[in-house]
Amino acid sequence: MGTKPLYFEGGGCIVGVKKKKTPLKEQGKKWFIAPAITWLMLFTLAPLIYTVYLSFHGSRFLQVTRFVGIKNFVNVLTDYRFWGAFRVTIIFVLGGLVLSVGLGLLFALLFNRQIRGVQVFRTLSTMPLFTAPVALGYIFMIIFYENGGPINNFLTMVISKQVPWLSNPSWAVFSVLIADTWQWTPFAFLVLLASLQAVPKDLYEAASLDSASSWDIFKHITFPLISPVLGTVIILRIVEAFKVFDLPFALTNGGPGLATRTLTFNVYTNGLRDQNLGTASATAIVLLVIVLLVSVLFFKRYGSNYE
Repeated sequence: MGTKPLYFEGGGCIVGVKKKKTPLKEQGKKWFIAPAITWLMLFTLAPLIYTVYLSFHGSRFLQVTRFVGIKNFVNVLTDYRFWGAFRVTIIFVLGGLVLSVGLGLLFALLFNRQIRGVQVFRTLSTMPLFTAPVALGYIFMIIFYENGGPINNFLTMVISKQVPWLSNPSWAVFSVLIADTWQWTPFAFLVLLASLQAVPKDLYEAASLDSASSWDIFKHITFPLISPVLGTVIILRIVEAFKVFDLPFALTNGGPGLATRTLTFNVYTNGLRDQNLGTASATAIVLLVIVLLVSVLFFKRYGSNYE
């Protein structure tokens, strides 16, 4: 009773155990990922495949006409509006990255200590993250309003001058950057603050005993330990900045002229305004390739931080 079955190999005798059948409940766990796979197929993979298909066809709204090969891509890459939008997008990516991540890291370092009211500040700092970008654009439109807006009224009282926030191309780009930084700095701040608080305090105490300066502590202890999290924040911020559309659309409508028109704004203009889905799809594919190249280069350079 309870004897295990014997198996004979090469004249010897070994004791084996029969494999247990996988319980039905264990097999059922595999179906828990079915909704995620279905969502991925329906709302990510299928639209991507259809976008690639449209990019090689002449297409109007709800009507695919004929196969045109790479003509849409040639039209996109030879259009001055594409390169203008590309330049604006790069400005938003670099400017937004430096401002939001830089300020987020600075605030995280400042508040990584016992300060009265830090919990309240941390809670209030999440408010911009929950603001819809379109609503944020209209809020900053009021703030930057040139005739009677709060900022220009203040500048008139102080220096008797006004700034053409939304009518001057350079100032318009800067205005969108300010709004974008206001929204995304709290994200970098909260993530980096959590990373800083996870650094072992013993390392700081040991460095203090060795009379290390604040810069040496940051350079040799803090920065190496938070660099994986910092890298994650940077790549997420880069990808999000490449997709920026809502703020320029609501704040400046891509103007003045083409000053704040990004690549995603070009996709919207070609696809919905002009109903040229072929050109819009080609622009979207070019943008996707650019983001993938940036991501690959980033992880090739800093991928060792995640090992």
